[in-house]
Amino acid sequence: MIVHRLTVDSKDYFLPDPVDALKAQILGAIRAGGGYVNIPPLKSGSGVDILFSPGMPVVWTQLDVGGESAAVASEPSDIDPDELL
Repeated sequence: MIVHRLTVDSKDYFLPDPVDALKAQILGAIRAGGGYVNIPPLKSGSGVDILFSPGMPVVWTQLDVGGESAAVASEPSDIDPDELL
């Protein structure tokens, strides 16, 4: 099972697949100069609203869990808000 780890300002949020729409919402909020995005829970619950703004450190990591070994499926990718403008 693939689990995505979103690290925002040193706090980790674990997300189920797919995350493409969530990534687009976060980029949209940053490009707009800031905005709230709801980060859904891994299993159940209402999630958490995070205010994203330019300059905020955001890192995505993709993890393969449940296999023989928990391995990183891809390198973390930083979103540099300065490159988005």
